[in-house]
Amino acid sequence: MDAKITLSFDKQIIEKAKQYAEKQNISLSRLMEYLLDKITSDDYSSLEDLPVSDWVTAVSEGKAEYITKKRKRSKLKDEYKNRKK
Repeated sequence: MDAKITLSFDKQIIEKAKQYAEKQNISLSRLMEYLLDKITSDDYSSLEDLPVSDWVTAVSEGKAEYITKKRKRSKLKDEYKNRKK
């Protein structure tokens, strides 16, 4: 059974959340319900205990390194064309 509540947020946060919810094809209400369900379903004693993606933790611990193979431009073009087949 649904119940209504009134919440106040920064206007910019609301706009970004609405855009995100629209991209996910859900209402802002259902998005908030989902998020609240997730954070209240486990034992988190504080906000700092909420789970954070591994990559966020890794990046926050030091400088991120992006390692790419050096390839000739013509080779990259050939690889791109071959992927489309």
